[in-house]
Amino acid sequence: MAPSATRTSSESALSSTHIKSQNVGVFTNPEHELYIKNGPVPAPGPGECLIHVRATGICGSDIHFWKSGHIGDMIVVGENRLGHESAGVVVAVGEGVNRFKLGDRVALECGIPCMEATCYYCRTGKYNACPDVVFFSTPPYHGTLARYHVHPQEWLHKLPDTLSFEEGSLLEPLSVALAGIDRSMLRLGDPIVICGAGPIGLVTLLATHAAGANPIVITDLDENRLATAKKLIPRVNTVKIVVGETPKDSAARIKEALGFEAKIVFECTGVESSVQSAIYSCTFGGLVFVIGCGKDFQNMPFSYMSAREVDLKFQYRYKDTYSKAIGLVAAGLLDLKPLVTHRYTLEQGEDAFKTASDPKAKAIKVQILDE
Repeated sequence: MAPSATRTSSESALSSTHIKSQNVGVFTNPEHELYIKNGPVPAPGPGECLIHVRATGICGSDIHFWKSGHIGDMIVVGENRLGHESAGVVVAVGEGVNRFKLGDRVALECGIPCMEATCYYCRTGKYNACPDVVFFSTPPYHGTLARYHVHPQEWLHKLPDTLSFEEGSLLEPLSVALAGIDRSMLRLGDPIVICGAGPIGLVTLLATHAAGANPIVITDLDENRLATAKKLIPRVNTVKIVVGETPKDSAARIKEALGFEAKIVFECTGVESSVQSAIYSCTFGGLVFVIGCGKDFQNMPFSYMSAREVDLKFQYRYKDTYSKAIGLVAAGLLDLKPLVTHRYTLEQGEDAFKTASDPKAKAIKVQILDE
């Protein structure tokens, strides 16, 4: 079910609460500009809800689209609003909405598949592979980094009162980690390595800890991020990656810190040298599971992988994760709150992106909030 075209509230009948007149958003374009722009408030069509977006996290993909203009074949060809890690409140509903009412607090799942019976992937439950998916913030579709955003009711998830909007926004990166753990077939007591202590690496750390992985090593170039990992999960062992060190040498230090060769390595950076270190850290018959996004083409130690039966596996977004993510956070099994290190208002969106893209800022997760 694709979202309807943007309309103003005067163009259709809807039930609504108080709505501000300005719909501020954060945009980029093919010239790699980043700017704030005000636009009309859209009105929900049949089956849609108008969401006042209260919290949106800045994802690495948002920065890629801004600075590089593309991720693989997904190219910024016109003005494009960013953002897809969002939570907010329902402020208007369109005709036929029966799952939500005004004032409901919701998390937004931003990949909207066609859900047609003729679509093999939707029909077989692999809706993240739908070729006609509308993924908000992926060109040419505008993202959710705006005051108001229209969303199909089927892809909204009600938040318990115990979860904040910030936590609701973090359900999206948590979904990435949960999808990876599901596909990796992680089992209780598996020795694992996590390469990269950014937001995805840290939520993967939280989730694998809760799933009973043991022992766990996490790596990064940044001492601050490794210290954050240690605060989140005190039992984790940390390894600082040294610039210029060979992947084999990095892997030797990783295996020493783990005490084993890893059964599973979750590679959360996409950086070629890190993927190679992950491979060299793996046991015979082990798995390197790549979650991070990297260069289109990379070199791998093919013969080494072949002789040790090392499997290399990937994931594309996620499916059927939000209910699980909400339940885990609501039950207190995962504490996402410490991941948010910087907060900005919607009008400060440009500053927020500068912070998120500057290693000197020592940011983990930057969120843009709107009251």
